[in-house]
Amino acid sequence: MSTYHYSYPVRLSEQQRRWLEAMVQSSTTPTKHYLVARVLLMSDQSQGQPSHTDGQIAEALQINRRTVIRIKKRFVQENMEVALTGSFPRERPERRCLDGKGEAQLVLLACSQAPDGRQRWTLELLADWMVQLGYVEHISPETVRQTLKKPLGWQAYLDGRGILREDEWQIGKGAVP
Repeated sequence: MSTYHYSYPVRLSEQQRRWLEAMVQSSTTPTKHYLVARVLLMSDQSQGQPSHTDGQIAEALQINRRTVIRIKKRFVQENMEVALTGSFPRERPERRCLDGKGEAQLVLLACSQAPDGRQRWTLELLADWMVQLGYVEHISPETVRQTLKKPLGWQAYLDGRGILREDEWQIGKGAVP
């Protein structure tokens, strides 16, 4: 079994060191920030080699050694703010692949007649047609299921007879095969 050695040398400027020391001494510092400050102060190599190993820091602060390594990694690879907040800033893609208009298109498609050779729409078929018609770049059958399952989602577009009201389906009029 091989062992891994993680080396993230923490070098604090004098200003950073003073700021972290003030944070540690303040009674209003959140616990998470307090721990990060203590880890960084104990890991500081600006005055030479640190007096504590990752294992000793973890034991003294009663946290996991991997937590010490992650804090040091965030500080070295990013900055103080990332080390304190505990996560790297991420460019996250838009989580929802369907907006209100997309949901309306999906409902309209689901309420239309199924394609030739099919008796009814399946979730996979609806997902495929949403992509083919250009309403979305990609969509999973599970997203289709969840969207159609929403309480008062597509049912709000139906009149008492289960037919789409004319004023509600103008968005996709002529777009459904």
